[in-house]
Amino acid sequence: MKTYMPKAADIKRDWLLVDAKDVVLGRLASRIAHLMLGKHKTIYAAHADVGDFIIVINAGQIKLTGRKHTQKQHYWFTGYPGGLKSVSYGKLLIENPEKLVLTAVKNMIPKTHSSHHKLARLRVYPGAEHPHTAQLPKTVTLDL
Repeated sequence: MKTYMPKAADIKRDWLLVDAKDVVLGRLASRIAHLMLGKHKTIYAAHADVGDFIIVINAGQIKLTGRKHTQKQHYWFTGYPGGLKSVSYGKLLIENPEKLVLTAVKNMIPKTHSSHHKLARLRVYPGAEHPHTAQLPKTVTLDL
């Protein structure tokens, strides 16, 4: 038996629509990472980028469990001395829910040289509206 190697002509990227309303952030991010890597396809290979385009709507209505609204912090460094900044997840969910979902998914995909190409196929919107209706996205039900 020979091992299947996907070729560039075999890769067909679909547009998938994920509704994040009332879904826990970590479970949502792990399912999105699974779809972005293409692990749901029969032609999946770890060395090939076979994932789909993902549209996430209602990112402003995701759920955080426990006391993550107040206790969990998002950190970043500005590059200057003393430039470590932080914001709570609750405040980030109100001000910039797209960044909250993007960082959660970014932390769940492998840190390789092609990870930024995979993240470029993720589109996150805080409300129910999105500009990708021309791509005819298929709605994905999350089995959570």
